[in-house]
Amino acid sequence: MAATPSTMLPLGTIAPRFKLPDTVSGKELSYDDIKGKKATVVMFICNHCPYVKHVNDELVRLARDYMDKGIGFVAISANDITRYPDDAPDKMKETALKLGYPFPYLYDESQEVARAYQAACTPDFFVFDENDRLVYRGQLDDSRPGNDVPVTGKDMRKALDLALEGKMIPEEEQKPSIGCSIKWKE
Repeated sequence: MAATPSTMLPLGTIAPRFKLPDTVSGKELSYDDIKGKKATVVMFICNHCPYVKHVNDELVRLARDYMDKGIGFVAISANDITRYPDDAPDKMKETALKLGYPFPYLYDESQEVARAYQAACTPDFFVFDENDRLVYRGQLDDSRPGNDVPVTGKDMRKALDLALEGKMIPEEEQKPSIGCSIKWKE
């Protein structure tokens, strides 16, 4: 389980646009379709990664706690399914339904969206304000598989609470996420 950190896309970056298939509904969804009135969370996750499995329940809680407050959520998987068949769209749909994802789970087959966001790992999190400017990127919290730190989502919750107030966590307080590397096509 090699740990890969986020690349930490520059704050203020405008959210890269996309249109990707939702593995649950089968519909093509764009950034504008999932955008929240107050802020938008774009998460790069996948099915097989132990770091994602470790936080999945908190991702569901987090979305349920903040979606009604005007924050949009979307999860995207960009892994090479030839080498990682557990991350294929049919398996993504199974996972989303089993875990009760309240957000769309999109498949980035070309990996162009992951590259546009400079996503490096799963999970990798990006929070954009109401004007689509990046205000947070980095970790959910300090918990990792095997470190005995409870999964609370404290860093992400702080970022979202501040985004709701039109503020952001100072850059020096934003820590990279750590997870499995995105499985790029060869």
